[in-house]
Amino acid sequence: MERVSDPVGYRLAKALLRRPLRRAYDVEVEGDANLPDGPVVLAANHRSFMDSIFLALVVDRPVSFLAKAEYFDRRRTAWLFRSTGQIPLRRGNPAGARRAFDAALDVLARGGVVGVYPEGTRSRDGMLHRGNLGPARLAATSGAPILPIGLVGTDRVEAPDQRLPRVGKQVTVRFGKPIWLERHDATDRAHLRDVTDEMMADIAALCGQPYDDHYAELATT
Repeated sequence: MERVSDPVGYRLAKALLRRPLRRAYDVEVEGDANLPDGPVVLAANHRSFMDSIFLALVVDRPVSFLAKAEYFDRRRTAWLFRSTGQIPLRRGNPAGARRAFDAALDVLARGGVVGVYPEGTRSRDGMLHRGNLGPARLAATSGAPILPIGLVGTDRVEAPDQRLPRVGKQVTVRFGKPIWLERHDATDRAHLRDVTDEMMADIAALCGQPYDDHYAELATT
């Protein structure tokens, strides 16, 4: 299997930010022994823009996150997202979703790590919302496991409508147990739904957020 290489921008950003982040925040990691070698889909709750930064900080391999395409449209953020190997996802656009899915499959085919937020957007009400089927379909198609993750405290660092992060906060990253699917499951929508519900239950147990079995309302910011 061809190994995915660290994007130059990712290596540089992590080298520059690792020590300042460790000094600025009390970051605790639980269950990281559950992170398997080889390709894996990281599926986490989403409370803050800082979620991806803290996940990247504690995972020792490059993580390609599915990020909303608007970040790639803005000059001030496009260079950062592209140079660090992130994957643009244009919500509500089937062709764009397919391109993002194929790009994520390519990362997994090379033994890489893909980060996804099954709720599809940051939670603004503190609830953990119903998960989309994308992560389960991606795992089934690729043969990679899903690893549920609970992020705790990132909303106190930077809430969805907050402009700048606060320092001195505690953040906990909890890794759950891998969930495996068979490749034929990729076309079984009912099974994908069951697995997604199982995944969201695991994430809820890890992060402690109350679960709301309704999709989160998409925000434009």
